[in-house]
Amino acid sequence: MDAPAVKAAPDYSALPLSELDISDPRMFQFDYWHGLFARLREESPVHFQSDSPAGPFWSVSRYEDIVAIECDTETFSSEPAISIIDPEPDMILKMFIAMDPPQHDDQRRAVHHVVAPRNLKEFEALIRRRTVEVLDALPENEPFDWVTLVSRDLTTKMLATLFDYPWDERNNLTEWSDMFTNDERITAGEGLKREVIIEHITACLQRFTELWHERKGDGGEAFDLIRMLQADPNTANMVDDPLTYMGNIMLLIVGGNDTTRNSMSGGVVFLNQFPQEMEKVRANPDLIPSMVSEIIRYQTPLPHMRRTATRDTEFRGQRIRQNDKVLLWYVSGNYDAAAIERPNDFWIDRPNVRGHLSFGAGIHRCMGNRLAEMQLRILWEEALRRFKTIELAGEAERTCNLFIRGFTRLPVRVTRF
Repeated sequence: MDAPAVKAAPDYSALPLSELDISDPRMFQFDYWHGLFARLREESPVHFQSDSPAGPFWSVSRYEDIVAIECDTETFSSEPAISIIDPEPDMILKMFIAMDPPQHDDQRRAVHHVVAPRNLKEFEALIRRRTVEVLDALPENEPFDWVTLVSRDLTTKMLATLFDYPWDERNNLTEWSDMFTNDERITAGEGLKREVIIEHITACLQRFTELWHERKGDGGEAFDLIRMLQADPNTANMVDDPLTYMGNIMLLIVGGNDTTRNSMSGGVVFLNQFPQEMEKVRANPDLIPSMVSEIIRYQTPLPHMRRTATRDTEFRGQRIRQNDKVLLWYVSGNYDAAAIERPNDFWIDRPNVRGHLSFGAGIHRCMGNRLAEMQLRILWEEALRRFKTIELAGEAERTCNLFIRGFTRLPVRVTRF
């Protein structure tokens, strides 16, 4: 498959501020977004764009401003959506990441135990066994697609475990994840139309409703996410509210997939771009946990989160109106030199390496961050033990998506010790 033709990056320094288009996902597809956000941080850190395929919105690009808004849930609500896209009136899926306290707290608490320390310890042996199997099966000294054979495969298997999903149907989970975040309004028109997305949501809801009823009262231990929802008094009848049930299933599928999958691929790219960091971690494997945090910062798999103003307010000298969309650009905050030293360098032993925004901040900080870090740590522990070289064998192909910053294809070649 030929790589897509690269779109020339606009000259962001020459454009008037009013002509900057922060809604064009091709900046992530062709990886030319740095200049745009550098200018916003410098000249217009709270910036209004009056028109886009998803309507008008504010962009917040500095690290400390993003954190301030994340922590002010009364003025900047997570409802009704966390993406720039407005939900259709008849399809407002309710998920705890798009809720404010106290609803958010009740629903998140019901499933948080899946990543409790005891469960993570039990997961580790399983994740390592699967990682070893996947890496040992890779071809040597010939190109293969890392996204398909490594990143997608490992995260799909982990998702199936978290849901106790039928193993022979597990690829449904990542296919649905891709569909849920593939709206044409955030993919430069290349994504799916509303009716197609609804078809996939309906199929997903039907299958998870069947699983709910199969497990209800079956005496099984509340280990998987479905049984955990059933076991908590606040969510025990969630299946009777399909929009809430589907919303939370979608959240858990996407949240358990995209951050980890795209960071697994991004790490290969960054270690090739910065070979001195590869030498550093090979010489000292104890740096792997720190390297994992740096990979997640450098990749920033979810470029933005949205909040909606609950009232007229002034923020950093800008008048934000009630119901205005406010986009928190994690991908910009993670490269803000005022908060992160040498942000453009991939620096695996940087000070305060976990102080990034890829997992969000405040009450919505990613529930599964420790599980994601564990999966990436184990992948690199096992990869560095068995591969003498892990080299790019072609150009990376990236997603054309404003909400997911990831990879669709990554040609790689490995050699073993």
